[in-house]
Amino acid sequence: MIIDVTKKCRSYRRFDADRAITDDTLRELVNVARYTPSGANMQKLRFSLVTGKGARDTLFSTLKFAGYLKDWSGPSEGERPTAYIVISSESELNTLLAIDLGICAEAIALAAAELGIGCCMLRSFGADSVASVVGREGMIPHLVLALGYPAETVIVEDMKDGDVKYYRDEFDRHIVPKRTLDELII
Repeated sequence: MIIDVTKKCRSYRRFDADRAITDDTLRELVNVARYTPSGANMQKLRFSLVTGKGARDTLFSTLKFAGYLKDWSGPSEGERPTAYIVISSESELNTLLAIDLGICAEAIALAAAELGIGCCMLRSFGADSVASVVGREGMIPHLVLALGYPAETVIVEDMKDGDVKYYRDEFDRHIVPKRTLDELII
């Protein structure tokens, strides 16, 4: 059932750098996005696949991981993503395009989770640097999906005292507070 894969679909920030993701697998993930709904069926989003080490390193240097973890500088060399999908379009984000972006990104993340691949959606990056890595003239990068086989444990727990900040516990597990179902239903 979809709830099971949704529970596995967490924001992973540490990956097994020794396990590559193939271009064919990335193409499969983008193909999932191809079948998602699109406002007015405009299908304005484009997807750049980044797998080469040099391009990955350059892209990684522009990204900011885990803003709430102030004492963590991001994944170490052996924990970095092994692939990226950069989602772009020819226009700035508007409401309709932002909805399409969310639908496509989540579809890709869910499909990745089903394959045992972790994903972290990143919007905190240097847009000019990302655009230069993907090399598409006139395209504006909106979201970077960092992908790899997870090398960390992520645990979801009920939120306490309204605190939304994720954190690492004493066992270095990534803990993500979520509102209870009763809080969500109004």
